[in-house]
Amino acid sequence: MPLTIAADDPTAPDVLDLLGEHLADMFATSPAESVHALDPTALASPAITFWTARDSAGALLGCAALKALGPSDGELKSMRTTSAARGQGVGAALLAHVLAAAAERGLRTVHLETGTQDYFAAARRLYERAGFVECPPFADYALDPHSVFYRLTLNAPAEPATGPTVARPAS
Repeated sequence: MPLTIAADDPTAPDVLDLLGEHLADMFATSPAESVHALDPTALASPAITFWTARDSAGALLGCAALKALGPSDGELKSMRTTSAARGQGVGAALLAHVLAAAAERGLRTVHLETGTQDYFAAARRLYERAGFVECPPFADYALDPHSVFYRLTLNAPAEPATGPTVARPAS
C-alpha cells in the first residue's frame, strides 16, 4: 500500500476525528490520571512536529508526533493508526519516519510512554521490534502501574521499517 507521510495540521477535520477516537480509547482503557495523550491544541505547539500518513487518494491512515524534550532528546507522542489501516504496516512506517526525523535533527534518544493494559500490547511489540527498551520514567512522568516507559538510543539515522512503500513529498 503506497502512502505518504508529511507534516500536517493536528486541527484538520479528519485528524480531529482520529485524535478524538484516540483520546476516547485512552480514557476507556486507562484511569484519567494515567492518560498522557495530547489534545490537538497541544500537538500544534512549536515544540512538537506532527505527521500524518495518507494513502494515494489522501485518506488519513494514521498519525504520530515528535516532542522536543531537550537538545538531544525527544518523545514519541500520539501514535495512532485508523482501524481500517491496522495490520498493514502504517504504524511501522510512521515510527520509522519519526525516528529518521529525530536522527536527522541530531537527537540521541527518543522516549515514549504507553499503557500496560492488553489493549496496548500490539504497540509495545512494535516499539520493541524497533529497538526500544524499557526505562524509568522520564521528563515529568512518574512511576505508574498503568504506564510503561521506553527509550531508543539513536546511533545512526534510522533505517525504514519493512512495510508499505512510503512516498516522501518533495521538500
